Amino acid sequence: MGAPYTSPLAESLAPDVLERFLRYVVVDTQARRNRERSPSSPGQLELGRILVSELAELGIEDADLDPNGYVFATLPGNRLQASVVGFIAHMDTTPDAPGAGVEPLVHRDYDGGVIELPRDGTRLDPGELPELAERVGHDIVTASGDTLLGADDKAGVAAIMAAVGHLAQDRERPRPTLRIAFTPDEEIGEGATLFDIPRFGARCAYTLDGSGLGELQDESFSAIEATVSIEGVDTHPGQATGRMVSALRLAARVVTELPSDTLTPDTTDGRQGFIHPVSLCGTAAQAEIRAILRDFEEERLSEHVERLRHVVEHVMASDSRARADVSLHRQYRNMRPYLRRDPDVIAAAEEAIRAEGIEPVRTLIRGGTDGSRLSELGLPTPNLFAGGHDWHSVREWSSVQEMAAAAATVVRLAEVWSHR
Repeated sequence: MGAPYTSPLAESLAPDVLERFLRYVVVDTQARRNRERSPSSPGQLELGRILVSELAELGIEDADLDPNGYVFATLPGNRLQASVVGFIAHMDTTPDAPGAGVEPLVHRDYDGGVIELPRDGTRLDPGELPELAERVGHDIVTASGDTLLGADDKAGVAAIMAAVGHLAQDRERPRPTLRIAFTPDEEIGEGATLFDIPRFGARCAYTLDGSGLGELQDESFSAIEATVSIEGVDTHPGQATGRMVSALRLAARVVTELPSDTLTPDTTDGRQGFIHPVSLCGTAAQAEIRAILRDFEEERLSEHVERLRHVVEHVMASDSRARADVSLHRQYRNMRPYLRRDPDVIAAAEEAIRAEGIEPVRTLIRGGTDGSRLSELGLPTPNLFAGGHDWHSVREWSSVQEMAAAAATVVRLAEVWSHR
């Protein structure tokens, strides 16, 4: 990438973006998979309260944290004829890696070498992380080696907050009325579940939940979560001959018989989907497998479901005394068909990114965002870059310059929509 991206607007926003980001990542907002209420963890409410307070300090009068953990706010426009536009980021972090006790480190003017983190021998090697190798000269933020950083998606939260702060002070720059939302539990597929679209009141919205500079995403996976529950026959192991049917062993066979050289996250790329067991737990009496099924095409996603069912039926046929149930939960759909009905939303984003001196990079998301579900529900919501990389791992990192560019793009988007 050469010299780090910069612009006068991004440079002016960078200190505020970094200050906010460092403040937000130390709040433990890790989502919990077995959600009993919204949000699934108390730290998300803590961050929500911080954001409401900061929005109020910016002069926003209606900033509010609702009982379900959603932050909503309005920045009034100065072009009243323009459409209302929304910006969204999620407050939670993934449960896939440790999320408590985050201690961020800022590595100024990255020199292209290995970044040695102080804990657990964690290192960021540009030979293994090609995106890092391209960020020589950037200011890189990491955690300390034994936790997530939280750039997914506190980079997006910080970028939106810095942009709103800038726009609140710059009364002359044209803008429409902006609606701001920060959501809980996106990482467990629930960020849009209780999102009040009528209350939000926007013509369209943009999530800031992407990665590298200039990314603009209007296509995501369609997603199903599958739970395979197996009931065996338990008895004392010393008297089990001919009587015990181990549910745990049957579950292990199901996982073993699923594809391992194809249709897995580590053997697929691009537009290929997968069947991914994410947990297996149980005893001889009962066992449970949780798996996520992903694809860009509904027909292929249905094929993955049938493949999983077939494997379960084949394994269970080995002993009629055991029972199995496969339950499916639709998490989100590919946003592509919904966004294609409203091409102005993408066109405005491309115009704004170019206005900031960046070439748009149209990519697909091998995952999902709140925008996947919101687009399906009638609020067109593509995804923009936020500057975070190597998500869901203790090697997660973020570029200050790219976070600032994301904030600048929000400012440009407001200006673009002011005359649409």
